[in-house]
This record gives sequence, C-alpha cells and structure tokens, in this order.
Amino acid sequence: MAAKIYYEKDAPIDALKGKKVAIIGYGSQGHAHSLNLRDSGIEVAVAELEASANFKLAVEHGFKPTNIKAAMDGAALIIVTVPDEMQAKVYTEAIEPNLVAGQTLGFCHGFNIHFKYIVPPKDVNVVMIAPKGPGHLVRSEFEKGGGVANLVAIQQDATGNAKDIALAWANGIGGARAGIIETTYKEETETDLFGEQCILCGGLTSLIKAGFETLVEAGYQPEIAYFECMHEVKLIVDLMYEGGLSYMRYSISNTAEYGDLTRGPRIINEQTKAEMKKILSEVTSGRFAKEWVDEYNSGLKKFNELYEKDYNCQLEKVGRGLRKMMKWIDSKEV
Repeated sequence: MAAKIYYEKDAPIDALKGKKVAIIGYGSQGHAHSLNLRDSGIEVAVAELEASANFKLAVEHGFKPTNIKAAMDGAALIIVTVPDEMQAKVYTEAIEPNLVAGQTLGFCHGFNIHFKYIVPPKDVNVVMIAPKGPGHLVRSEFEKGGGVANLVAIQQDATGNAKDIALAWANGIGGARAGIIETTYKEETETDLFGEQCILCGGLTSLIKAGFETLVEAGYQPEIAYFECMHEVKLIVDLMYEGGLSYMRYSISNTAEYGDLTRGPRIINEQTKAEMKKILSEVTSGRFAKEWVDEYNSGLKKFNELYEKDYNCQLEKVGRGLRKMMKWIDSKEV
C-alpha cells in the first residue's frame, strides 16, 4: 500500500495560528524548529539551560530562553528536542508536573514514547514530526524556500485534532513543501534505529574503516587509501541521492559498474543480512534501547572508550591532515 503524503494544501498552519509553541531544547532540531516556526508567524517560547552554549545561541537568534515551566505555560504545543537519552529525566522532573489537559506533546523521534520510557497522561495529545534530515538542513532548506521531508505520527489523540496540530507544525517548519509522510511511532523508531546502525552510520563507517585498513595493511599509502575509501564516498552517495542506484551506475565507468555488480554481493552477503536481522530483532525487542539507556545511566564508559578509539585511528588522523589541504571544502573538525 502506498504511503499517505501530505503537502501544504493538506496541512494548514491555522491550527497553530495565535497559539504558543514551547520548544524544549535549542540544539540541532530545536533551533531549526524555533526559527522556522517563528518565521512562519507562530509564537515560540524556548526552554534552555541558562549559561549553556545553546542558551547563548538562542539569545543571539532573538529569543528570550527561559525554564521549562515558564515556556510550557499556556502553550498549545510542547516540542521536546533534547537528546533521547536525556528525555525521560527531563520529562519526569520538569515537563510532566507542568502538563495541562488538552496540551499537545510533540517529539522529533519516537524512541522514548515507543519504548515507554515516557508515558504521558491520557488527557494530552502525543504526536511526532520527524524531519528526515539534521537540524541545520531543516533550517537552511526553509531559508531557501524549500523544506526537508517529514514523517508524521499520532500516538494519542485526546482532543480530536492532534493530527491537525502535527501537520500545522510540519508546515511551519517547511516540511509540507517537501512532503509529510504518514507513519507510526513504532515504524519510525524501529526503522530509524535500524538504518542508523546497519547502513547510515554503523554499516557505512565500518565498511570505510575495513577498506582503508585493508589497503594500508597491503602496503598502499594511507593518503591514497583515504581518498578511495572515505573521500569519494560522497561522490557516489550524491549520485544515488539524485537518481537512485541506476543513475549512479549510469554515471560511473563500465569497469566500476561491473565491479559493483559482481563484487558488492561478496562483501554484503547472506551472512551480513543475517546479522542485520539480528540487529533488527534487538531494536524491535527493546534490547538496544535498554542497552543504550543503561550505558548512559552508568556513565558512558563503553561509549567513550569506543569513541576515543575511533577518534584516534589512522583513518581519522590521515583525514584531518588531508582536509586541511582541501580549500574547496568547509572542513569540520571536532
């Protein structure tokens, strides 16, 4: 069955006109939603920790950030954009005590609602608008007159107009210009986690590292290996983004295309797919969610060890040096 997609004509912003929206957190998504909604004529109240970098950024952007209670007071829609691992604590300590019947709780990812780390009362709406892109892209595309595609899900409709509010929110941040795809909290959460772990982040980074290490261990120059296994990934991804696998294969050499079609399945094979199924099972069962929440609550020891190991690996060291020489890109080093 084809997905249901809403556009501007289907998502009038009227449901939020003349009403206050509280945005909890002024980070990646928070800043984009705040700015875009304000530019769309919606009253926005930002809640952020005083003296934090994001607090100062909100002030620079013309907001008067305050505490969560003050931001929520009189708000029709409360959008929670703090990181997944922090949401349950923030909700329990500061959001839940200040919720009023008839308000709408909004999330940009379904993690805490789907896995029941947050269980809102029955007299509030629970909706989700999940942009399919990072916050800076949500903002930059909006400024260009476009938008990033959104997902919309309604978990709880206490007032009878939860979807109208969610679609108005998506319209206000530019999502209706690109399309708002209807989904569920379950589908969004589980596919998002699977995609991050197996393809977009975990799978891709591990493939890049393995390729780089294979070439270097065989005696090839690390700089050459970096270009082949890391730098040129963007060129190929851009082609797929623009026209799918077929356009990418149309654009590369016949030699590369033959290598793709014959060697790719030897790298990503049935054994790989079997492991993907295991990972999907860990996601759907809630095992990954529990593992991540436990890791965060216990001080992130494993997380930090793994991060430091990769941060200092040869691939990253070589890349930092090469990117300094690439005047044609806006190198980002953290």
